[in-house]
Amino acid sequence: MNATLFHKMAGICFYPSCLSSSSNLGTCWLVLKTHNARAVPGKLPVIRRRLTINAEVKYVNAETAKELVEGDGYAVLDVRDKTQFERAHIKSCHHVPLFVENKDNDPGTIIKRTLHNNFSGLFFGLPFTKPNPEFVQSVKSQFPPESKLLVVCQEGLRSAAAAEKLENAGFLDVACITSGLQTVKSGTFDSVGSTELQDAGKAGLVTIQGKISTVLGTILVFAYLFVTFFPEQAEKLFQFAPTG
Repeated sequence: MNATLFHKMAGICFYPSCLSSSSNLGTCWLVLKTHNARAVPGKLPVIRRRLTINAEVKYVNAETAKELVEGDGYAVLDVRDKTQFERAHIKSCHHVPLFVENKDNDPGTIIKRTLHNNFSGLFFGLPFTKPNPEFVQSVKSQFPPESKLLVVCQEGLRSAAAAEKLENAGFLDVACITSGLQTVKSGTFDSVGSTELQDAGKAGLVTIQGKISTVLGTILVFAYLFVTFFPEQAEKLFQFAPTG
């Protein structure tokens, strides 16, 4: 029996046929013929199987990270801000900051910048920053998606966030140092800068006044965060503050 199906309905003939190849993708065509032998092609929907590759960020310690760089050809991507990067960074690394200095001059930003500079900026030497809108595009301009990347920051938080962004952007082989460069012992990597990699996050009055400044600075940082995320409650508290 001929495998081609033939069916007549309201004077129209249906000839479905499938064109296939060695792949698992195929296209089905529906040929419509009227009694005057005029053919009208049309498409039938075909369910296609899709191959999905799920990437997963690898979290490694400093020793394993060194092996990835020296033995497996991973490129180092430093996502810290400019100030920490200049204090110390891994030799021959690539620098694309996840956060950049916030120079906006709207009233809300000016207030936040002032609070930041007087608290966490003063005590910990942290710059006032905002997310880098060009981060993913900047990385893509330097690396193809199949690149092996070791993403680093000082504490491990920014590198984890950056790695997730890169994974979502199509990078398939991304690793991070758990807890960041602060866990890297001296001599693990060849570095450039005025201090050790593990100390690049230390700045401000904390480095001068020791534990007292650390405790006081921590309190002020929490105060700054409270004002930032709960401005209405902070304003009410300020109303109860004694005035001269």
